[in-house]
Amino acid sequence: MQDQYIYDYALIRVVPKVEREEFLNAGVIVSCPEKEFLEACIELDEQRLKVFNPTIDIETTKTHLAAIISICAGTDIGAIGKLSQRERFLWLTSPRSTIIQTSAIHSGLCKDPKEILDHLVETMVKTQIKD
Repeated sequence: MQDQYIYDYALIRVVPKVEREEFLNAGVIVSCPEKEFLEACIELDEQRLKVFNPTIDIETTKTHLAAIISICAGTDIGAIGKLSQRERFLWLTSPRSTIIQTSAIHSGLCKDPKEILDHLVETMVKTQIKD
């Protein structure tokens, strides 16, 4: 059995005012084809998002972010859900000029892609404010 598996990930970003190019990391997508793993985790900090744009429609933003989780799972999203896991990952991470964007794809080695997903959310998405 193999010790390490290649995985790819991209950060999910909310860009509340596209013309300003400011963004807030709101989640992570991890793909590990060898483990047949494609999953996203969303952790939207609504208060921080409102600082970027006080008039942003939070509910619509959350709906669009939730669609990413459905696309990863291949459920309830029409033709995109019928694509292979790898095709869905590449579709999700393709460049966009909308308020929901992803970072460049990064790669690494892991034993467990779910552990990597959790680690990336903790270190790259969640707010780490110390008192």
